[in-house]
Amino acid sequence: MAISSEAQFVTFSLGEEIFAVPVEVVREILDHEEAFKIPHGPDYLLGLRDVRGQGVPVIDLRLRLGLSRTVKTPHTRILVLDVPLEQRMLALGLVADRVYEVVPFQQSQIEPAPDIGIRWKSDYIAGVVRRDGGFVVIVDLARLFSDSGTALAGVVASQRVA
Repeated sequence: MAISSEAQFVTFSLGEEIFAVPVEVVREILDHEEAFKIPHGPDYLLGLRDVRGQGVPVIDLRLRLGLSRTVKTPHTRILVLDVPLEQRMLALGLVADRVYEVVPFQQSQIEPAPDIGIRWKSDYIAGVVRRDGGFVVIVDLARLFSDSGTALAGVVASQRVA
């Protein structure tokens, strides 16, 4: 993931952990609604949601990262993202416990992913930023969803950009 001297990120939480995605991939942020279930999908695929006339797969990012299932609260949101993958654009919704703000991070603030001591595979981490006495994990969305298996790939196969 190429990051210029400063980049804007949307921050959100999964439990006590703070994550971030580049602002340019975030299409919109929606209130949580139950998704239309897809039979035989991976456990983290909650189903499809209609977003402005497009069927968008909704992912429980907690499950995709090996954490416990999301428990819906009044703060639960869905980040609708357009993730560039190989030769197509993947539209998907990520369930977040809470969405916070858009923040700028300097490239010099972004540290490489640690190799040990974390609860998720480090190859999905684009970087880590120290902030407010804790850390913000920048998620590499292309890596996270490029190897997610044929079940998700089949659901989103029709989402191609001309």
